Parts: sequence; structure tokens; C-alpha cells
Amino acid sequence: MITRFQRFLFGAMLLAAVVMAVVLIRMRERAHDRLIMAADSQPMNTLSTALSTAQVETITLLVANDMDGSLISVERKFPMPKDPNARARVLMQKLLEEYAAPKSTHPIANASGVDEVFLMPVPQQKGGQGEMAVVNLNAVFVQAQPSGIEPETLTLLSMIATLHANLPQITEVRFLVDGQQKDTLAGHADLTRVYLASDTQTAVRQ
Repeated sequence: MITRFQRFLFGAMLLAAVVMAVVLIRMRERAHDRLIMAADSQPMNTLSTALSTAQVETITLLVANDMDGSLISVERKFPMPKDPNARARVLMQKLLEEYAAPKSTHPIANASGVDEVFLMPVPQQKGGQGEMAVVNLNAVFVQAQPSGIEPETLTLLSMIATLHANLPQITEVRFLVDGQQKDTLAGHADLTRVYLASDTQTAVRQ
């Protein structure tokens, strides 16, 4: 038979275990928050440092035109960092600024929709040639994106074409939203697939 003391001891140990579990969970949440903050601030700080010493270059933006569903080649001059990942992010930032500008041919009311762009080798099982760009969009940009298969597809194709035009080694592109895979951009354009740079050729106005 369990004595009163044993029951008391068991209850005390159970209470201590619950308290310890709560403390550990809270500590893990705080550590996770710190990691996210560090990850968010580091790319911005790195990009700002890179741009401070960057040379002005001519870049090509493939801008979507809603009137005829095409991509129009537009040249702009901007300071461009040397690091390919940073260059890719600046390209996306400048493209979205075109869409947020007055009288845009493809209006999207958010000029800061790309949190980061990561470049990595194409997987060996797919031939291992070129690089894949992983474009991490943010949820605010997705909410600002006009819904519909054509405007959503034009947004993605313009990003892909702009990356490939300035960084020809990019042959494939994947899109994430807040670091997670999302089924569609705004209800239509597929974000679960890998896009090829060659997918944009028919949309580019000659």
C-alpha cells in the first residue's frame, strides 16, 4: 500500500516535472525567436553592406505587361553587388519596384515582397547543370498580388526571366512564402513545382 508520504513525494515530483517542461518549452520558443530575428536581419545587413561598395551596372528587367500578357525587356542602371545571391535579391527588389510604381503595366502594391533569394546547384539526378534559385516571397506580397491565373503567372515568369537574363547560370527557380511551400501564389499559379528558365521564352516580347 502506498503511504501518504509516498503519495506526497510522487505529487511533488510530478509537479516539478510539469514546471520543468513548461520552462524548457518557453526557453526553446525564445531561442527560436532569436534565431528568426537573426536570420531576418543578417541578409538585410549583408545586402546593405554589399550595396554600399557596389558599382553601378546596367541590368535587364523583364517587366510583365497585362495588356497583352507579354514580358517587356527594360534596362535600368543600379548599384549591383558582386555576390550572386545578393545580386539576385536586388534584381527582384528592382523588378517589384517597377510593379509598385504609378502607371505600372502590372500593378502590385508592394515593392518589398522578396525576403531572400538563395542559389544552389541543380540536383545531380537532374543533370547537375546550372543553378536553382529559391525565391522566398513574403505573405504581404502574396496578399497584394492580384488573383487570377494570368496575372499570377506573369508575376512568376517575370521574376524567372529577370533572374535568368542577368544571371544566366540560373536555369531553375522555386518559390516559397515565408520560408514554407505554398500551393499557389494567390489561388491559381502553382508554387509546388520547379520552374525552368525556358518556360519564359514564349512570353518575352521580341
